[in-house]
Amino acid sequence: MLLEHRPSGDLLEVLTPEALYNPCRSQITGQLHAGEEMQDPELFHKSELIFPSGEPLPRCWIDANYRNKAVRHTTVVIGG
Repeated sequence: MLLEHRPSGDLLEVLTPEALYNPCRSQITGQLHAGEEMQDPELFHKSELIFPSGEPLPRCWIDANYRNKAVRHTTVVIGG
């Protein structure tokens, strides 16, 4: 999977997709696609990554408590 590294604007190949989808992990291993030679794998913070289209990563990939926050803001009225 390719993502964009916001600080550099370069494309990044994700080498650990399981870390990308895991909201408890804040970093992934990837390789920048910059220059003519393949770059060495590095750790990247998910907060610095976006999709090449400019969209942010899904909240469920970066926030382990995303469901709790959604439920907390919901009001349920029973009866009437």
